[in-house]
This record gives sequence, structure tokens and C-alpha cells, in this order.
Amino acid sequence: MTQNQQKSTLVPILIIAGLFFIFGFVTWINGALIPFMKTINELTDAQSYLVASASYISFVVMALPASYIINKIGYKKGMSLGLIIMAIGALLFIPAAEARTYWVFLVAIFIQGAGMTLLQTASNPYITILGPMESAAKRIAIMGIANKVAGALGSVIFGAILLSGIDGIKEKLNVVDAIEKENLLNTMADSVITPYIVMAIVLFLLGILIRKAPLPNVEAQPINASESGEKAKTSIFQFPHLWLGVFALFLYVGVEVVAGDTIISYGISLNIPVEEAKFFTLFTLMAMVATYALGVFLIPKYISQSFALKASAVLGVLLSFCIVFTTGFTSVLFVAALGIANALVWPAIWPLALTGLGEFTKTGSALLIMAISGGAIIPPLYGALVDHRKAELISTGIHEANALAEAASFGYWILLPCYLAILYYAFFGHKVGLRKV
Repeated sequence: MTQNQQKSTLVPILIIAGLFFIFGFVTWINGALIPFMKTINELTDAQSYLVASASYISFVVMALPASYIINKIGYKKGMSLGLIIMAIGALLFIPAAEARTYWVFLVAIFIQGAGMTLLQTASNPYITILGPMESAAKRIAIMGIANKVAGALGSVIFGAILLSGIDGIKEKLNVVDAIEKENLLNTMADSVITPYIVMAIVLFLLGILIRKAPLPNVEAQPINASESGEKAKTSIFQFPHLWLGVFALFLYVGVEVVAGDTIISYGISLNIPVEEAKFFTLFTLMAMVATYALGVFLIPKYISQSFALKASAVLGVLLSFCIVFTTGFTSVLFVAALGIANALVWPAIWPLALTGLGEFTKTGSALLIMAISGGAIIPPLYGALVDHRKAELISTGIHEANALAEAASFGYWILLPCYLAILYYAFFGHKVGLRKV
């Protein structure tokens, strides 16, 4: 890029980074919400991970409608509407807390997810095509830094608000009568009201302000059919590298959510005090931020986007083995280290999958956003594996606490096939159907 081009894109990049900060903050508080919801609604592990499912399944339901909306109203208005919908979802936490009803919480989380779907469907392709495609991973890595720094702040802030003193409350719940137990759980549920009111106000204000933001109109450029020797593409189904990218991204989001949202519960299952475990999501996110910063420096000057994806997938496979074959705090650190393996996967897959889509870019982006639903599927599967393994171990006479610790570790086997599929896309999948020119 020339110096003038860099200056012209600086302000839009900073604005979009601010949006990534917002949905990073909202997304990564799930790590604290999961053990919180498990306690106040007395849930199993599998049920508690529906918190992640409610958020991420909205990306399946809303991605294509979001693409249609953005085609009608444009990127900027789409971002604005997404923020306002997120604010409405935040406000629904008030009646959910008052009723202490799990499905109402899930509806509120789903609506916030719908707003994030619109926001992401607009902002991800926008930042991808804002400059040269070969440096798109660099720009998305900058977005990742904003996203994960916000996630780290969100996990710490909400961990302090929602999980402070939870160990003592759990002990009381085991000895008090039914009425006092109900009062304790109601008081605990009410602790979400104030932070979500603040969140709603901020999101509403930002939704209004983004309408005034200086964001230029950008559109993706198609591959020139006459130059490449290919026939002009007439359907989104003529881009197999995109569909393989959607599948790879689906698995990636799943493992990223597992790494960030299960680590607190995993630490607790290993008898690490909640006061220490509540910071574990921060470890994962800081590992991602450091790797994003490395990506900004290295891509595309020193390494390509495809090389970054290959290295990330190989590291993910190795860390998956390390988690299940180690114990205690060491194993927790390997879960946190998944942040290193995960950081550059999203920035690399987006430009690789959108290469050559041209007029199909918005639809392709919607499909990639739908892949975020991996965060709705993989974590509950992890929870189901944990519950199943725990029941097996208890049936053999192992003490429940020991069974939970071993089962929680066993559940991380679900990571291995996911990283192997990402590895395939890194080496071969992103080239399928693309003619060499």
C-alpha cells in the first residue's frame, strides 16, 4: 500500500477495531457465565455449555438474513443495527435474572448473538477487502488484538462480578434449607442486572454514533475470467475452497470456544480455587493477543497467510495431546496455550476463503459467519463427553471429584479431529477449485 492509501484506511481500521473490541467483550464473558449459570440454575455440565450454544447458534439462524440486510442497507447501517440488537439482548438479562429462569437467559444471549451476527457479517468482509488481499490477515490480526484484549477485560470484570465468593455460596447451598437456598440463588442471579444495564446503554450509544463514522464504501474485486482462462462464476456453489473454508472455520470456532470457555470450569474440576481459576480465560486470551501481534509483524512480509495457518494447525494437534497426557496446573497451561495455536487461524482462513469471490463476497461472508456456529456445537459435545466419562468412572467406584477431574481432561480429545481438518485446509483445501494463473 502507498503512504496515502495507508492514511486513508487508518481511521476505518481503527473504527472497525473498536467494533471487534465490543463483540470480543460480549463473547468472552461466556467463560464466567457458564459456571455462574451452572450454579444459579443447578445445571449439569452439558446443560451449562448451552450458554455458548445460545450465542453461537444465532450465527446459523441469522447469517444469511444478515447478508440480505447488508446488501439492502450497506455495511455502516448494518453495523449500527447490529449494535442496537445487541443492546436489546443485554436488557433482557434483567427479566431473566428476576425470574432466574434459564431459558430466558438463553433467549437474551441468543438475541445478543443475533446482533453480533449482523455486526460480524458487516465488519469481517469490510476489513478483509479494505486493502490488498495478501495483507488481509495482518489487518484481521489487528482486529483480533482488539477482540481478545476486550475479551480479557470482559472475563476479568465479569469473573469478579459473577464468580466472587461462589465457592462459599456453593458450600452454603449444601447445608441450608430450601427457602434460604432460594434466597441465596436469587441474590446471586441479581448480580448480573447492573453490568448488563451499563452494557445496554453503551451499545445503544455506539449504535447511534457508528452511523456518523467516516467509513468509505468498498467492494471486493472478482477474478478476471478472461485472464485466468476460467468461465465466469454464476453460483456460490462453484467455489469449493470457500465451502471447505466454512467447514474449517466451523471447527476452529468450536475449538477456540472450548479453549476459552471451558478452562475456568476445567481448573475448578482440578480443585483449583475459583478465586484463581476465574483468571484462566485471561491466560488463553493473552496468548492469542501475543500471537496476533506476532502475526501483524510477520504477515505478509516474512510469512504467508497459508504458512501461518499450517503452523497454527500443527501446534493445535500437538497441544491437544499435551492437554490429555498431563495433569493439574500444567494441563491448564496447555489449554491456555491453545490461544497461540488459535490466534492466526481466523485471520488466515478469511482471505483464503474469500479469494476470487467478487460479487459473491457478501454471501460468502455470510456462510463464513454461519461457521461461527461451531461454537454452539463443539463445547456442548465437550460437556457431553465429560458427563459420559464421569458417569463411567463413578460406576467403577472412583470418587466423584476424581472422576470429574479425569473426565474433564478426557473431553479435550474432541480437539484432535478439529485441528487435523484445519491442517488439511491449510495444506490443500484452500486451493481446491482455484485455477493457477
